[in-house]
Amino acid sequence: MSTQENMTANRFPPSLLWLTLGAFAIGMTEFVIMGLLPNVAHDLHVTIPQAGQLITSYALGVAIGAPVLTVLTHKVPQKKLLCLLMSIFILGNLFSVIAPNYELLIAARMATALSHGTFLGAGSLIAARLVRADKRAGAISMVLTGLTVANIIGVPFGTFIGQQLGWRASFGAIVVIGLISLFGIIRYIPVIQQDKPSSLKQEVKSLFNPKVLLMLLTGAVGCGSLFTVFTYITPLLTDISGFAEHSITWILVLFGLGVTIGNIVGGKLADWKLLPSLIANYAVLAIILAILTFTLQSQVLAVITVFIWGIAAFGIMPGIQVRIMNLAYEAPLLASTSSHSALNLGNAGGAFIGGVVINQMGLSAIPWVASLITVGGLLLMLVSYMMDRKTAHTEAIAEIQS
Repeated sequence: MSTQENMTANRFPPSLLWLTLGAFAIGMTEFVIMGLLPNVAHDLHVTIPQAGQLITSYALGVAIGAPVLTVLTHKVPQKKLLCLLMSIFILGNLFSVIAPNYELLIAARMATALSHGTFLGAGSLIAARLVRADKRAGAISMVLTGLTVANIIGVPFGTFIGQQLGWRASFGAIVVIGLISLFGIIRYIPVIQQDKPSSLKQEVKSLFNPKVLLMLLTGAVGCGSLFTVFTYITPLLTDISGFAEHSITWILVLFGLGVTIGNIVGGKLADWKLLPSLIANYAVLAIILAILTFTLQSQVLAVITVFIWGIAAFGIMPGIQVRIMNLAYEAPLLASTSSHSALNLGNAGGAFIGGVVINQMGLSAIPWVASLITVGGLLLMLVSYMMDRKTAHTEAIAEIQS
């Protein structure tokens, strides 16, 4: 192989950027509403808690839509599927722009969310097929980086637009980004030759593989620990650390930078040693959350810990996705997209657990409870590792006997 070919093999193809942009738009539409709840509530004449259901409805749309839409489209070629999903996403946001009342905005949010998990799942599969086998996790992490960058750039940008021009303008901006991504996918994503599409029975059988279910549960637990804290990060930093509210935005930007670094580093570690890196990541995450219980008392230490927490929290995501794809290699799309359902259920569960902890034990107990949840994820990872070792041992004995 020539020097130029070696350099090309070691770089990610530029076409991945259009998938990253699509993930950016998806991340922006999911989270931008958090900064616009008062504007939406005032405009549609509902309460803040009612406006908050726009977040819940989106999460439910992701959780339900990912497996259902994957089942319905499992025979569609992947590039065509990406175009279809981005079109649904664009139309859903367009309906959000023109929705005349609260009920129709809820419906528009749920319709938009249907494409979320399946787009990220199909996009991850295409990304993995555009690179060498030893670069798969890195390629997937590049696509998922769009979600994390959305929290650093997209959400503040969308919130600013919404505050200046009205909340509908934020969704209009997302429509524009979605259209650019759709053009890039059509123009630059190659048509990848696929094997004969797997049967629906094979897809479902793949999903219900015990190892796949265990990894879905492990990912949900990881996201549960994240959102147990992240949902209540503002009161933690204001009431315990003593930060002014206007400072929280910049701390969250720093957290987002940590998230982006963690996503990239996690992808590289997963390409190097998949299960050992995930086990180590869960262990480090549990320790950091336990430490956060104490560092919240100091503003400087709290900011440093939140940044490191962002790195550790999202370092697990690429490895989880690759692990699921490896286990469900015969029919990976349903399992891959179902991971986003599991993660969103973890998000909802973490927010619920955090609320219970506040009511029962107080705000300061949240980080160490999240640490205990992460320990649960670590134990599940160890079980997964032992299952792999047992399978490898059984296969080795069978090979010797044959």
